[in-house]
Amino acid sequence: MMDFSYFDAGFITFLIAITLLTMAPGVDTVLVIRNTLRGGKTDGLVTSFAICCGLFVHAVVSAAGISLILLQSATLFTVLKLAGAAYLIWLGAKSLWGALQAPKAEADGSNVVSGEVVVSKERALNLGLSFREGFLSNVLNPKTVVFYMAFLPQFIQPEESALYKSLFLASVHFVIANIWQLLLIMAVARAQHLLQQQKVMRWIDGVIGSIMAAFGIKLAADL
Repeated sequence: MMDFSYFDAGFITFLIAITLLTMAPGVDTVLVIRNTLRGGKTDGLVTSFAICCGLFVHAVVSAAGISLILLQSATLFTVLKLAGAAYLIWLGAKSLWGALQAPKAEADGSNVVSGEVVVSKERALNLGLSFREGFLSNVLNPKTVVFYMAFLPQFIQPEESALYKSLFLASVHFVIANIWQLLLIMAVARAQHLLQQQKVMRWIDGVIGSIMAAFGIKLAADL
């Protein structure tokens, strides 16, 4: 089990490294921005939470040595890689399709109640969808498997339980990633009024969709 010996000099190094890596733009950043724009702060928070839940899957996989098997088996690793790439391309295609749709006519006032805009059915909050997208985008990302397999063992001592220490480090990563993504969500939410304009939203959907699809294509190409 976790004890205070986990908070050693190596932990400080891990904390700094994982914070910097978390702040680096990537698929997680793009997905959180996309879903925050789609459904607001709650949608973004659920996406962030789901993404970070995937970290525990990678921690267990790394500790159990399954990731080592994946790295040593070209076939299994290729299957995982293609699955992750296909999912990212699919998410990107969904955003691109939304950007290409003809703009809908503005509401005649039926969508306004007491001066507050009621979100349309098409953009209603779907927490289940947000959770699935966030969780699967992380779990199906083979780069995270490789990262955890190569990175975590550097902070696990021979006498320590690989499983408990991996879960502890993943928990730290979970907290840092959620804090960073919360800041990102708040920044996006502050510009929500501008970003909710149809022309702006379609342009952003197109850009974000292109980036996500590009991530997927690059992932598939790195075979």
